[in-house]
Amino acid sequence: MKPQRENWSTKLGVVLAVAGSAVGLGNFLRFPAKVTLNGGGAFMIPYFVALLLLGIPLMWTEWALGRFGGAHGHGTAPGILHKVTRRPYASFFGIFALVGPFLILTYYTYIESWTLAYAWFAFSGQLLEDATQDGMKKFLAVYQGITSGESPGLSSAYIFFVITFIINMTIVHRGIQGGIEKFNKIAMPLLVLLATFLMIRVLSLGTPDPSQPELSINNALGFIWNADLNALSSAKVWLEAAGQVFFTLGVGIGVILTYASYTKKDDDVVLSGLVASSTNEFCEVILGGSIVIPAAFVFFGAAGAVAIAEGGLFNMSFVSMPLIFAKLPFGSFFCGLWFLLLFVAAVTSVVSLLQPGIAFLCDELKLSRGKAVSIIGLILFICCQPLIFFIGRGVIDEIDFWGGTFFLVIFALIEVVAFMWVFGGERAWNEINRGAYIKLPRVFYVILKYVTPVYILILLVSWSWQQLGPVLRMEGVPEENKIYLWGVRVFVVALLVVACALIARMNRRMPPLGEDYET
Repeated sequence: MKPQRENWSTKLGVVLAVAGSAVGLGNFLRFPAKVTLNGGGAFMIPYFVALLLLGIPLMWTEWALGRFGGAHGHGTAPGILHKVTRRPYASFFGIFALVGPFLILTYYTYIESWTLAYAWFAFSGQLLEDATQDGMKKFLAVYQGITSGESPGLSSAYIFFVITFIINMTIVHRGIQGGIEKFNKIAMPLLVLLATFLMIRVLSLGTPDPSQPELSINNALGFIWNADLNALSSAKVWLEAAGQVFFTLGVGIGVILTYASYTKKDDDVVLSGLVASSTNEFCEVILGGSIVIPAAFVFFGAAGAVAIAEGGLFNMSFVSMPLIFAKLPFGSFFCGLWFLLLFVAAVTSVVSLLQPGIAFLCDELKLSRGKAVSIIGLILFICCQPLIFFIGRGVIDEIDFWGGTFFLVIFALIEVVAFMWVFGGERAWNEINRGAYIKLPRVFYVILKYVTPVYILILLVSWSWQQLGPVLRMEGVPEENKIYLWGVRVFVVALLVVACALIARMNRRMPPLGEDYET
């Protein structure tokens, strides 16, 4: 008799949870920066093309695979690939969807804690005491322990990291319904409310400096959304747009597989996937695109907005945004709301990234949820320590390259090929449409089977051609930092070896594959 697995209590709960896993720092920081640096409104053309041909098809693929796996007692990629392909060795290809989320967690959890700390410092007024660019940079560097200075320093950062870590683990320890679903039902409406409030405040800025009428909110929106069609001739813009779609929807990571595995056999994954995607796109395109860059434009001009976008996620959020809010009445309050928004978005993402590892230990190795959470939590806490104390050595970028970029694209290609070609196109199509209130148009069958895998392959080859070599050779990396990056690579290989051993153990515990594979 199959052990009873957890389920979502409501359809709204799973939709909000999947949307929460996708809505994160990338929606409010990465997206506006990519738009600004890649032709403004022109960026949106390849963005929506990638969303239609890549993002949403992969979203449906992962929802269907996850639901199918859950019906057979599997909630993670190794078990699902084992069942879908009917080949035990295929389970090892699921390694990328186990190791990838864990790698992302090792740095994302720490950055998540910064947002909580900055919200506290902003509301207390401490953050904006020296509201200059040098002051904000120094505040961040001292907080990270990169340079010495008055508190808050690394000790404060560590306290907020521990608090954040406890919050994350408490949520996942309470399970699917009592923890993750309940949290997302509160967090997602709160997130949208905070973002909408900040968007309205930014859009009501008008022309802050009457002596510079060109720096108006209307011109700011035009700066972002007016299309520079010449940008479409650049392959880089198309690659950046596809990469953003991957990043924002969270496809290829393995989280959606796990979340979808807790749905019921005939739940509608077509509509649920579409609603979750639409929620994420609303948060990204409408809300995320109307806060950061417009605010930067009206205070610093076009050149300043571009400079903020070029400064990277850390500078944009932790250096530039406080400077913007400092120019507003009640600046500390709005700055605190900004970081509270980022914290809520980060928690929904981190909680989702924790679940694949927990589900693997529960489903495949038959551990209790309490033991699984304790094991994952202990290992993660230990693995976070080097990133906290060696953050100035480039370790976060190295880990993000493997866990947040390379593994993600590799696994996306694996899962769509396994589903549409190995499992079988017609069977996969029937599985997606099972229980659907509205059947998908047949054109999406062609997209799923041919266009999406070719699109991913082109993306992978092009991206590897441009970036893989320089990263592997550590081009531009200071000599004294290379030893740390080699340490990261040893760590990644060690995780892959351990994951392979666990998957091998899973395979030994698997019952013989039967002939009854009805979908």
